[in-house]
Amino acid sequence: MTKTTATAPVLGTRALNRATLDRQLLLRRSPRSAKAAVEHLLGLQAQNVKPPYYALATRLDGFAPRELSTLMADREVVRIVTMRSTIHTHTADDCLTLRPLVQAARDRELTNFREGLVGVDLDRLAALARDFVETEPRTMKQLREALLAEWPAADPQALAVAARCKLPLVQVTPRGLWGSSGQVALTTAEHWLGRPAEPVPVPDATALRYLAAFGPASVKDMQTWAGLTRLRDAFERLRPDLVTFRDDNGVELFDLPDAPRPDPDTPAPPRFLPEFDNLLLSHADRTRVVPPEHRGSNWQGNQAYRTLLVDGFLAGVWKLAEDTLIVEPFGTLTEAQRADVAAEGERMLKVLHPEVSHDIRFGTVRA
Repeated sequence: MTKTTATAPVLGTRALNRATLDRQLLLRRSPRSAKAAVEHLLGLQAQNVKPPYYALATRLDGFAPRELSTLMADREVVRIVTMRSTIHTHTADDCLTLRPLVQAARDRELTNFREGLVGVDLDRLAALARDFVETEPRTMKQLREALLAEWPAADPQALAVAARCKLPLVQVTPRGLWGSSGQVALTTAEHWLGRPAEPVPVPDATALRYLAAFGPASVKDMQTWAGLTRLRDAFERLRPDLVTFRDDNGVELFDLPDAPRPDPDTPAPPRFLPEFDNLLLSHADRTRVVPPEHRGSNWQGNQAYRTLLVDGFLAGVWKLAEDTLIVEPFGTLTEAQRADVAAEGERMLKVLHPEVSHDIRFGTVRA
């Protein structure tokens, strides 16, 4: 620990929790538009179609699913693999800047598939794949078969992964629209959006945006969020314009001077989050949201449950089963907490499923 870090003010777990919730628009619902929220949050996890809608419904005042669907249909937001090699919903501008930022990580990802790509010219693969998907959107199966015809000895899955890593492939609509269905069909971001990607940026501007949405945070926190390494230099360049703190373990945390850092006792209403919400995935140390005793409780294998926050912390999971919202807390809730959770659940259902009348049931308390 450096002398500077040792003398920096300490932010305890609850202080970090409230600061992060505020920036994640989870202490109080924001009047922002859906597009402004997606931009502020640097994208929304979107492995499945519905999570971005649930993520915005819990964060925004006046949100309706058609708002995000319209943005997607109008190509103002897109679904693309970016941070941590996972699908995110990004604004068009962020798609064309954040994907180049993480391209080095996508290139490194290919080393895991090198045995299946022996003899494959990756530059030629990228060129062939680009021509193929820009002629018309293609499914991953069609892309895999086209590449396999060129390299019949290669592993088909490795060929598909190589195309996804080398090219910024977006999922075209109707995939991703609320209330619609459609298989995954892909084309390049440049073709879909009608403009080229930006050159690979230095990470400094993104680091500032990350702090605005997820701070206060350490260098390792941002590296976890982005799936990148070696971001220390960016924070050192920015240090003169930032403030620093340390957490209870002495880890140095960076922050924007004027960013909100609410009182640790600020009330935090219950919130229903979708599976894979970035709130729970974007820090190396997740204890600011996930109590140590509940670590791993929102996962089964590589699948995440939809989660419930009570008093700002992970406190249970939830699911929709036909006409019932089932809440499964990790511990006993007080009568007042149950009432608040039920009220928040009713609100979510009215926003996203107004056509269906749901019951709300509290399931068995999970260990």
